[in-house]
Amino acid sequence: MGYRLNVTDAPVHFCKVRVVTAQMPQLLRSDARDNRDRVLAAARELFAERGLDVTMRDIARRAGVGPATLYRRFPTKRDIVEAAFHEEVRTCRQIVEDGCDDPDPWRGFCSVIDKISVLNVGNQGFVTAFTGTPSDTDILAAHRTSVLKDLSALTRRAKVAGTLRSDFVINDLVLVLLAGRGLASLPPAERQSAARRFATLAIDAFRA
Repeated sequence: MGYRLNVTDAPVHFCKVRVVTAQMPQLLRSDARDNRDRVLAAARELFAERGLDVTMRDIARRAGVGPATLYRRFPTKRDIVEAAFHEEVRTCRQIVEDGCDDPDPWRGFCSVIDKISVLNVGNQGFVTAFTGTPSDTDILAAHRTSVLKDLSALTRRAKVAGTLRSDFVINDLVLVLLAGRGLASLPPAERQSAARRFATLAIDAFRA
């Protein structure tokens, strides 16, 4: 006996097809978001561990995705670096704004040194990108320019107040950030306390 279609079931079958078809774009978008999240998590881990000397292939391997998937989401390394450091940039910006808003410029300056030191000890890649010269990378150029401009204004106020040494220049702060990168070689459990101690010594050196 041949198969006979029960016409009364047809609307039910067509309804199921429509439901599955409607769900497909949502499932694809969810899968794409999962891949993007895994790639960014892998990039952040690698940049924190090894700095910017990480290849796109390294990131894809750590994320467990194929190179095609990686390049589809992030066509260039610059794209993934900017996305990976988005949170660090936001946090750094807030630290500087809070310090500049403090009515006591020396206290605001000390707060910036302390908090930035703790932030940077957890991510070598962010420090490298922030302190890089224009010939190396302009990934964080706009952020760096804005932050250093605000900090320059803060340090001028501290000098006028007589609390910051008169020969301080903004590049001295950059030197502190560069020197602090060495703390990343310590065991993770020791880095934050070491960063705070390092900040304290730097602050003493800057005191008038």
